[in-house]
Amino acid sequence: VQLQASGGGLVQAGGSLRLSCAASGFTLDYYPILWFRQAPGKEREGVSCISSGGNTYYADSVKGRFTISRDNAKNMLYLQMNSLKPEDTAVYYCAAATKCGSYPGYWGQGTQVTVSS
Repeated sequence: VQLQASGGGLVQAGGSLRLSCAASGFTLDYYPILWFRQAPGKEREGVSCISSGGNTYYADSVKGRFTISRDNAKNMLYLQMNSLKPEDTAVYYCAAATKCGSYPGYWGQGTQVTVSS
C-alpha cells in the first residue's frame, strides 16, 4: 500500500493549487481518504476527508475554499485549494483510514505548500 502526494508549490495569497494523491496497492474508493497538514511548529491537523461513499468533510478553516475529490478510474485523490492564505502554508499529506475521523493507518509522503503574503 502506497500513497504519494504531489502538486505543492509556492503561490501568492489568493491563488490556487491542486494537490494530487496517487494510490498503489489498493483501491482508493474502498477507503476513506484524508488530507492532513502540518505547519512548522504546529501539530498535524485534519483538513478534509472523503468517505468510501463519497461524503466529504472539511475543517472549518478551509470550508468553502478547498474541495476534495476522487477519480476512481485513475485511482487518484485531489484537493483543490482556492483563495489560499499564508496560514495554509504547511506540508500536506494524504492518508487512508477505516473511516473519516479515525486515525489513518497508511500515510503518504507529504508535499510542501507555501503561500506568500
